[in-house]
Amino acid sequence: MQYKYFPHTEKDIKEMLSVIGVNTIDDLFSDIDDSLKEKDFNLPSSMDEISLRKHIFEIAKKNKELNIFRGAGSYNVYVPSIIKPILERQEFLTSYTPYQAEISQGTLQYIFEYQSYICELTGMDVSNASMYDGASASFESIMMACNHTRKKDVIIADTINPNYLEVIKTYSHFHGYNLKFAKSKDYILDTKDVLAKIDENVACVICQYPNFYGYLEDYDFVAKLKERKILFILIGAPSNYAYIKSPRELGADIACGDCQMMGINMSFGGPYIGYISCVNELLRKLPGRIVGLTEDVDGKRGFVLTLQAREQHIRREKATSNICSNESLMALNVCIYCACMGKKGMYEVSDIRFQNAHILHDELLKHGFKDVNKNEFFNEFVLEYKGDLNKISKQLEKQGYLSGLIIDKNKMLFCATEMNSIEDIKSFAKMFEMKEAL
Repeated sequence: MQYKYFPHTEKDIKEMLSVIGVNTIDDLFSDIDDSLKEKDFNLPSSMDEISLRKHIFEIAKKNKELNIFRGAGSYNVYVPSIIKPILERQEFLTSYTPYQAEISQGTLQYIFEYQSYICELTGMDVSNASMYDGASASFESIMMACNHTRKKDVIIADTINPNYLEVIKTYSHFHGYNLKFAKSKDYILDTKDVLAKIDENVACVICQYPNFYGYLEDYDFVAKLKERKILFILIGAPSNYAYIKSPRELGADIACGDCQMMGINMSFGGPYIGYISCVNELLRKLPGRIVGLTEDVDGKRGFVLTLQAREQHIRREKATSNICSNESLMALNVCIYCACMGKKGMYEVSDIRFQNAHILHDELLKHGFKDVNKNEFFNEFVLEYKGDLNKISKQLEKQGYLSGLIIDKNKMLFCATEMNSIEDIKSFAKMFEMKEAL
């Protein structure tokens, strides 16, 4: 079938499908459960705007709003009401990127302020403008380290986000990087295994703090890395560092990850915003734009595009990165969030996440769950359960709850945020007590 705005012919489509090994376009969506697919939207060939809006809203009503106790990389967080109207101002919403940089003072200002917030939270010297997401930012950090050290081996903790890990594997394969996976025990990194894998070919060690399972790991190997000039990369959400130790305090050379927890809606998985910040020594290897503060000839404050050394349209194959888009609208989202919350607010919301997670943990222990370890955690944790978690999760959805993520047959990763009230937490935990009646 030909569509008005699709340039591809039937022959083009068949060739593309053949290359990627599928038979039809529908096969590309085979991972989506049939129950989630709307077979027929009943849309006529034309419809007036008022009727179309009503029709779409009727379809949207089929979405069920759930009380969420799952994180695993996408979090149900508070989004201040001021963010949306500012983001939707046309000078922000329709802008792409500041090619004529110095006449885009508003864009440059919020990028500068975003970079400043990230540096303050991570403790690093410099931050880039923004990346696609936490996964791509994590690999770009590895590429920075390998370019800087001119080595190809990477020690990577198996306690990082598995989705990030898949992206890292893909990119590393085509860059010729050798990934050495450091093992974990009970969802905590085995630091002895990290030390055992260190040799003269290692460029960096990359971990996540808190790790994917929410636990605060001990990185007692950092001094050894410094002795051998091996870079240490930490993945994490910057908002957490208002409450726990920053990457700089933990000895990291590069901090990276996703800023979704800083006032960005889950939005079915994106758009999110990756970040990278680092020490001054790695400034020239940093992908993305860096905005600086200066004065004009009249002594007035102004903002300039200080560095864009990574640009492939300037350096081609010598570029430090081939990511050429700047998701600065999401950087503005984060910037507004930080300005609204302030230092005290950022600490308080992190404290609520921490306290709520521990209340949830303790409540679940009363209703059939048990710990997998005794390690300290932030706002996520893993518990073990004897019942059929898959069946119970489906039953809980019918009751209005999105339960934790099943990571093993009898283990579940739970999360709590500021959006979960104490009453919600206690009601959710009690549902496991009534599992047979669900």
